[in-house]
Amino acid sequence: MARVGEAQAPIEARDALARGRLRASLVPDLLVEARRIVNTVIAGWHGRRKQGIGENFWQFRPYSEGESVNRIDWRRSARDDHTYVRDREWEAAHTVWLWADPSPSMLYKSAGASVSKESRALVLALAMAELLSRSGERIAWPGLTDPFTNRNGAERIASRLMHAASLPARPDLSAIRRFSDVVLISDFLDPADEIMAWLDALARHGARAHLVEIADPAEETFPYAGRTEFTDPETGDKLTAGRAERLAQDYRHLYAARRAELAAWCKRLGWSFTTNHTDRLASEALVRLHLAMGDDGGYGGSVRP
Repeated sequence: MARVGEAQAPIEARDALARGRLRASLVPDLLVEARRIVNTVIAGWHGRRKQGIGENFWQFRPYSEGESVNRIDWRRSARDDHTYVRDREWEAAHTVWLWADPSPSMLYKSAGASVSKESRALVLALAMAELLSRSGERIAWPGLTDPFTNRNGAERIASRLMHAASLPARPDLSAIRRFSDVVLISDFLDPADEIMAWLDALARHGARAHLVEIADPAEETFPYAGRTEFTDPETGDKLTAGRAERLAQDYRHLYAARRAELAAWCKRLGWSFTTNHTDRLASEALVRLHLAMGDDGGYGGSVRP
């Protein structure tokens, strides 16, 4: 599908090295913005909050017949006529893979948008890295980092992004295994069958994915009329429409059908799909993503609000 070209970045920015430099210049400010969002919007992120093997106290509960007496907390039990067990909080680190689409189409920003799609995607990815790092999760970026645990995880990923001369348009996801969550942030404008074929390895390996579609308002509404030239940022191909408004109905139908197909496929797999428009707040997508990851779905260790 051709990307509409109202405010395309200069041709030279499509070169891998130029794009790397552009990304490096954006990342420091985007990291600051990501941390601002985390600090002001998500105040109640509590880590893994569930019973399991660990050192931290979670709760007292009544003793059940058949349990080991070694688990009884005698001091608490002495306070009344009941016998209590001290549960500990589950502490096995969970792995969450983060990825923001680096393809040229993400540079697009129409007059009605506050930021480019690339800026929005990177802010969301870095905000997720900050949240997950604070709660002790392992995070990783396919093709950029292996899984690691670090309280400054967002800063570490930001540094790697700044120094990466180029990033693969579609990283290899075949090494990601069961019980991992994968956050994929993109415009997902490629044909749905190609996207599903790329993500098939995740489904086969039992990983759980969360797709966040970044959409510019002009891409969705197609507000063009009269003679208009459209440029595909991936190939440079051009299309000139004498009366662009005649294309609007068919375009909107195809755009909505692609989104609906991807969303339905994700639902069948037990994955999440959300859309964030670049004329809206990044925090809206972050909250929805937070809630989706908080839905355990059988993954011991999913983050809960």
